[in-house]
Amino acid sequence: MKQICRKFSRGLVVAVALLVPVAPPAAAGEGVVPPSADEVAAAVRVAGEPGAIGLAKSNFRQVDHIEPRRITVSGHGVPVYTLNPDFVRATAGAPAGVLKSVTVTATADSGQKATLQVMPEGPGAWVAAGAFSGNDEETLSARLRPGSVLLNEPQINGWYDLGRDDVVLLQASLPQTPVGKSVPLSEYRKDVHGRYADKLAGSDYQRNGGIGFAQAGAVPVESGLPAGVVAGLIAAGAAGLGAVLFVVRRNRRLTPR
Repeated sequence: MKQICRKFSRGLVVAVALLVPVAPPAAAGEGVVPPSADEVAAAVRVAGEPGAIGLAKSNFRQVDHIEPRRITVSGHGVPVYTLNPDFVRATAGAPAGVLKSVTVTATADSGQKATLQVMPEGPGAWVAAGAFSGNDEETLSARLRPGSVLLNEPQINGWYDLGRDDVVLLQASLPQTPVGKSVPLSEYRKDVHGRYADKLAGSDYQRNGGIGFAQAGAVPVESGLPAGVVAGLIAAGAAGLGAVLFVVRRNRRLTPR
């Protein structure tokens, strides 16, 4: 299958991440319930399959310009959540994040690392969807408090420790709160509602061709991808605080399936 390598700019690029969940909310309340140990183990097994290792090898080839003789896949998976559009809409009881993927670090025999992204594809099923250079998710997960999960706010490339009652920013290209500060979920909901509620899928912003929507149809997508993976690859909305938000996506390259 043809491999696509997309480089995220070192400069400022328009944030066009789609606020569509690839999995249903994990809990009825504001907190989320991480996938079970068996579910994570199943995702990790998929990361060790030949197709997934091929994605990692392609990423090493395209990004690091190496041809690894051996690739070691970690036995540890990191569940990654993405900002929930129902939470942005301030829907009562909606959790802040929805499960996007389980990420697994792959290491070449030369030491370079890549992150395999394994996405849910229906109940009990997982698919290797892509490979990012580096191992940001694994590194950031080591900073989580007990009981917290890793939450991504893609519009600002923000990474949070999501607890039961608050979020703590770990890093962001365009931070809206200080790194390390605890922000109650009620306050965080107000913040993201103000930033993104009028730019969700189906909004006037989208219908009027807001930034990101006009270009969405031009994104090359392989046939046969699961809908959740396609949603993860198609850019579909920009965020603003009185103006369009620009972000620097972490300097990584993605090799999608």
